[in-house]
Amino acid sequence: MTADTTSTTGTAEASAAARSVHVAVYDTFADWETGHATAWLARTGHTVRTVGITADKQVTTIGGLRIQPDLDLDALRPEDSELLILAGADLWDTGDDLAPFARKAREFLDSGVPVAAICGATAGLAREGLLDDRRHTSAVSFYLAATGYGGGGHYVDTDAVTDRDLITAGPTEPVAFAREVLGRLGAFEGGKLDAWYRLFHDSDPAAFEELEA
Repeated sequence: MTADTTSTTGTAEASAAARSVHVAVYDTFADWETGHATAWLARTGHTVRTVGITADKQVTTIGGLRIQPDLDLDALRPEDSELLILAGADLWDTGDDLAPFARKAREFLDSGVPVAAICGATAGLAREGLLDDRRHTSAVSFYLAATGYGGGGHYVDTDAVTDRDLITAGPTEPVAFAREVLGRLGAFEGGKLDAWYRLFHDSDPAAFEELEA
């Protein structure tokens, strides 16, 4: 069964309809890491909006695409969001420019709103202390160890991990990352979610018929 943000009833329906999935955008944003997740969230009825340090400043991705953010980071409230997505970027490892996004992730998690981080964004969350007590993954364990964080004992060497409201993945796993995101928000469930993953990760032709059924 396919679900979306408009599939609930009453007050919950109105609340969900008013919220969006928010994708943090910044210079050197890794284009390939979020496309599966955002495309299929949009196709299943979720509104996707971009958030930058300031909506006035256009950002440029690693692939050279220019994005005008929809929203200032300071204006983003967890109660107005279904999910915050943080992609990798060179800037995560070259200074503190993106630290405000990690602090916003803390605000989301403290409010019980999920956060999904992939690639370099996991290092940003490690520096913020958000991986110290949650199972998580990233590119490799020693990449996060270099941040000096205290969560090394919770590192899992796998494609993607969900622990409570936090999703993490490494840079080579955008499909597994999307699988966790789509499942967390109910875009696909059960056999449909499995079929979606087999189609886009394994190129299984039988999965297409299952997904479309």
